[in-house]
Amino acid sequence: MVHSDYTVRFWGVRGSIACPGPDTVRYGGNTSCVEIRCGEHLMVFDGGTGLRLLGNELTSAGRPAELDLFYSHTHFDHICGLPFFAPCYDAQSKIRIWAGHLNGKGIEAVLNSMMIAPLFPIPMGIFTAKIDFVDFIAGEVLIPHPNDATGYRIEYGGKTVAYITDTEHRPNGLDPNVLKLIDRADVMIYDASYTDAEYPSHRDWGHSTWEEGVRLANAAGVKTLVIFHHDPGHDDDFMDRVAADAASARPDTIVAQEGLVLRP
Repeated sequence: MVHSDYTVRFWGVRGSIACPGPDTVRYGGNTSCVEIRCGEHLMVFDGGTGLRLLGNELTSAGRPAELDLFYSHTHFDHICGLPFFAPCYDAQSKIRIWAGHLNGKGIEAVLNSMMIAPLFPIPMGIFTAKIDFVDFIAGEVLIPHPNDATGYRIEYGGKTVAYITDTEHRPNGLDPNVLKLIDRADVMIYDASYTDAEYPSHRDWGHSTWEEGVRLANAAGVKTLVIFHHDPGHDDDFMDRVAADAASARPDTIVAQEGLVLRP
């Protein structure tokens, strides 16, 4: 049941803003970045501050990188790692950057606007890697988040990983778009920024709860639920309590930590 050539590794698990410090050592303070390897194919989901660490490891391998970088959306916490991603400055590296939420604006133009004065000292044109920008249409209805967001389903070797972040659950029933993406998934990575108790004061902020993740996972027959996109105000002790409560509510539930490696 274990596919050694299908791995999921977490480089950044936080949402909103990076929060390094003594209170976030065990779960990590970098923002969203998940590496998924399917055989020789490397896919990266979101490019938050965790992307810098992944880039350093890829460079240390001593060979050019080739990968696909998929954005769920382009809020700053999910894109700010790109200027510090070492393979972008390697002329032998090949990177394809994908986005499905921009409705005609174009991922290249959006990322370029992040790296122009007076916001950033160097333009995106300084990159020497071969970079292709690919915009696609995810569907008529996207998962609900301000400015839209895209969820992903990765099927390989008879196993399925679903990556669903920056979605706000519906108040009256489970989201059918999410249920379709996570149907019988082996691993479901889900935005659980809040608890159900916290959610009312964060309504319309574009995020969900670990309890909603449990409800969705149960309804869709998911094997392993991974709680992700932790609020920067939730320190290690808080996340320990979430981990205990979630595991009690649904066995095989995991709270994502930087460095965690899963094999679907």
